Amino acid sequence: MNVEGVAAVVTGGASGLGEATARKLAAKGAKVAIFDRNADAGQKVADDIGGTFCEVDVTSDDSVKAGFEKARAANGQERILVNCAGVANAAKTVGTNKETGERLLYPMVQFELAININLIGSFRCIAHSAQGMVGLEPMEDGERGCIINTASVAAEDGQIGQAAYSASKGGVLAMALPIARDLMNDGVRVNTILPGVFKTPMVAMMPEKVQDALGAQVPFPKRLGKAEEYADLAAFICETPYLNAESIRLDGGIRMAPR
Repeated sequence: MNVEGVAAVVTGGASGLGEATARKLAAKGAKVAIFDRNADAGQKVADDIGGTFCEVDVTSDDSVKAGFEKARAANGQERILVNCAGVANAAKTVGTNKETGERLLYPMVQFELAININLIGSFRCIAHSAQGMVGLEPMEDGERGCIINTASVAAEDGQIGQAAYSASKGGVLAMALPIARDLMNDGVRVNTILPGVFKTPMVAMMPEKVQDALGAQVPFPKRLGKAEEYADLAAFICETPYLNAESIRLDGGIRMAPR
């Protein structure tokens, strides 16, 4: 797909991987709409790239529906959807109170949060976007749209405390093939990127020594991933029609240890 002049929606586009992707697609001439809960940051990115900001909470069907309506009013029906909105949390299946030694029940609200945002939120956006994509006129190879989801290496080798996060990202990984099959006769491709340890805003807040230690665990290159590298891969997927129903680890070769 030639992305120039094509409408695109990037969820979580106010920062991190989503922001880099929004900027990359806009630089290639796409008409980009940013979905995010952070209105100030999202509007700034949209202003920078000449895009459209839509304040969207991916856990709300009404919010997502309104976001797509606003994006389409500005740019037309999107042919590209990149799901980057997500949350990371950590808690062991059985916790321990360090002061009393008491065994603690898992905080189910954390599990539900990860599933609602990372998994259900991604599918909610897919469902709304695909409904519009399938009615578009086909492009070369009969292609009508391209959907990219963001899982994580934790989907395959989750660490201690990542039960909720790994479950949510594992679901994102697992649903790509059946969705691609659902949409194969409509010319809509579905692929998944599994990022490793990237320098996202959350990681950037960690002490420099911690960041260096994380980067040193990567086989090669021995550093944290750059958001622009994710964006480059997302753009490549959009531009490569034969790439469908695939999952790609973008991780420098790392395989996560238990902790």
